[in-house]
Amino acid sequence: MRRVVVTGAGTVNPLGDVSGTFRAMEAGTSAIGPLDLPDLDRLSIRIGARASVPDLDLGAWADPFATMAVAAARQAVAGADLPPGTGVILGSAGGGLQTVDAAYRAVYAERRDRVHPFTVPRLMASAAPSLVARDLGLTGPSFTVASACASATHAIGLAFQMIRGGADVMLAGGSEAMICFGGIKAWEGLRVLSPTACRPFSKGRDGMVMGEGAAVFLLEERAHALARGARILAEITGFAMSAEAGDIVAPSAPAAEAVIRAALDDARLTPGDIGHVNAHGTGTQANDRCEAEALARVFGPIPVTATKSLHGHLIGASGAVELLGVLLGLQGTIPATAGFLGPDPAAPVDLVTTARKVSPRAVVKTSFAFGGLNAVLVLAPG
Repeated sequence: MRRVVVTGAGTVNPLGDVSGTFRAMEAGTSAIGPLDLPDLDRLSIRIGARASVPDLDLGAWADPFATMAVAAARQAVAGADLPPGTGVILGSAGGGLQTVDAAYRAVYAERRDRVHPFTVPRLMASAAPSLVARDLGLTGPSFTVASACASATHAIGLAFQMIRGGADVMLAGGSEAMICFGGIKAWEGLRVLSPTACRPFSKGRDGMVMGEGAAVFLLEERAHALARGARILAEITGFAMSAEAGDIVAPSAPAAEAVIRAALDDARLTPGDIGHVNAHGTGTQANDRCEAEALARVFGPIPVTATKSLHGHLIGASGAVELLGVLLGLQGTIPATAGFLGPDPAAPVDLVTTARKVSPRAVVKTSFAFGGLNAVLVLAPG
C-alpha cells in the first residue's frame, strides 16, 4: 500500500505561525480575549480568538478566510518544487462569511442598493482552494469540503486517500473566518458559546469560544518525498469517516467510538499503539461528555489534549490547526490544555493541562461535527 507523509505545514491562526503555535501549545498560552466588532453592545458573547489577516496582494477577490488559506499554503510549500498537477482540498464551514456579513449590513442596515461586484466570488466556499491553486500555479483537483466542524479533517483525509490511490502530492487543510457580528450572533442563537473561556473536559465548562484562521499541509507519497530529499514531519497511517444519521446537533458516543475504531483498523493499529489523543474537545457539555465516553470505551485511560482552549473553535478549520498539535505531539511534546478547573465526573479523561514530554508514538485526531459528520485521523512519527 502507498504510504502518505506530511512534508510541509503552514498556518495563520490566533497563536501565530507554525513555530509560534508550537510554543503556545507547549506553554498552554491562550489567545482568547475580548473582541472588537461593530455593534459589540448588541452581542451577548464578546470574547473570541482572532488571527491577524496577512496583507497579501490577491486583488479584490479574497475574503479573509481565503487570504489566510493562501498565506498558510505558501508557508507549507516553501522550498518545494510542486508538480503542476498537485491538487488542493480545503475545509470550510462558513466560506466567505465576512463578505456575506458586510453585504447584508450594506443592503439591510445601510439601505444601499448595490453590493461589491465581487461579492459572489468572495463568499464562495470554493474561493480558498481556487485562490491557492491560482497563487501556486496548481492544476490538479481542487475543491472545498464543507462538513461543519469536521471539514478540515475530512479534507486532509480525502487528500490522504487520493495519494493512496495514485496521486503523488496534495495540499490539504482548512480555513475559516466566522468572527464577525453576524457570525457571532448566529452562534449565540445555538446557546453553545461561553462568555468566559473554553474549558474542555473541565468542571464548570460553559461552552465553546470562536476562533479563526487557517492551516495547510503538504502531503506526499513517501517514496516521492524521499526521492526529492524532503523532511518528513509525520506519516498519516489511517483515516475513517462516518455519518451518525441521528440528531443534527446532539453527538453520539457509540458513533464516535465506531469511527475511532475504524480509523485504527485502517491504520492497522490497536488502541495500545496510540500514545495520546488530540481531541475534538469543544468545551460544551454534550460534546465533551460523549467524547470522553467514546475514548474510554476504545482506549481506557489515555492522555488527552484539547487545543481549542488555546486558539478557539475554528469550525471548518479546527481539524487543520489542531493537526499542528498532533505534529508537536509526534515530536515528543503533548500540547497543554488551558482553562481546567478540575475534573468533571461526567466527562472523565486524563487531561494534559501542562505539556508532557513523551516518547513519540502514534496519535489519534478526532473531529465530531454537527449533522453527525465524523472524521478521525491516525498519524505516526515520520
